[in-house]
Amino acid sequence: MPNWKEVLDELKVEAQNGNSNAIDTVRRKYLAQISNKTGRNTIAYYSGWLQNKNPSDTSINDRDKNAFMVCIHKLDRKKGLDLILHTPGGDLAATESIVDYLFSMFGKDVRAIIPQISMSAGTMIALSCKSIVMGKQSNLGPIDPQMGGIACQGILSEFDSAINDLKVRPWSAPLWQSIIGKYHPTLLGACQKAIEWSDKLVEEWLMRNMCNGDKTITEKILKDLGSHENNKSHARHISKEKCKELGLNIVDMEEDNDLQDLILTTHHAFMHTFSSTLASKVVENHLGIAYIEMSQNIQTPIKR
Repeated sequence: MPNWKEVLDELKVEAQNGNSNAIDTVRRKYLAQISNKTGRNTIAYYSGWLQNKNPSDTSINDRDKNAFMVCIHKLDRKKGLDLILHTPGGDLAATESIVDYLFSMFGKDVRAIIPQISMSAGTMIALSCKSIVMGKQSNLGPIDPQMGGIACQGILSEFDSAINDLKVRPWSAPLWQSIIGKYHPTLLGACQKAIEWSDKLVEEWLMRNMCNGDKTITEKILKDLGSHENNKSHARHISKEKCKELGLNIVDMEEDNDLQDLILTTHHAFMHTFSSTLASKVVENHLGIAYIEMSQNIQTPIKR
């Protein structure tokens, strides 16, 4: 199957032959081939955050529910769903709503595919699935919640450090006042609630599907992926092998070379889409039905 450069060459040939929609034609061709290979419904959820699109447009948000509604309409749900994820994450409430909707449509028969990166809330969506297809290049990320781009667990830890230090060194109060003073008065409670909410959701999803009621494995996964202390950074990239060690149900992308080639060629086609157009997010199914958001905040449902 074509690599990144070969996909680009194919796009150029299509354009030279007068195809004004070459970027869509090529991308949809390979996405359809994934479904033909697996016999399953396929939806790609792609964000252009790596191309420096507007973060408010590229993160998971409530508009994505409309995108999934458009793409799932008229699909044969008995075939299950392969969900290709490439996202930096986003809003927790929107993530919960999307997972609930996918479950109501396909039950437990949703498999996540990670061509490159699915971070934060994107990892949470993957954890709600029955299995996750990953390659040597694939990464998930920590799932500890953030508040204004800062780890909630880190904020609580900083407050604990302040309390403990003041007990020993009360004269350090002016220093801690300058640090703690930047936080909103209700922040502590909000952080604690976000942590509890995130943990509760992922625990329920893992127990319901991937971990099949195994509480020991579920707690191990939560303890590691949900720990800011262990991961050090919310941006940490967690490899396929590490995910296996945690007990996640990981399917090696390399086990099926034909499927791996199709996944990666489709991935390259999506990357070219973001590099060559104003698209900031594309949610698209194997039938060519797509919901595309532009960086100018224009939403365009498209049918091939």
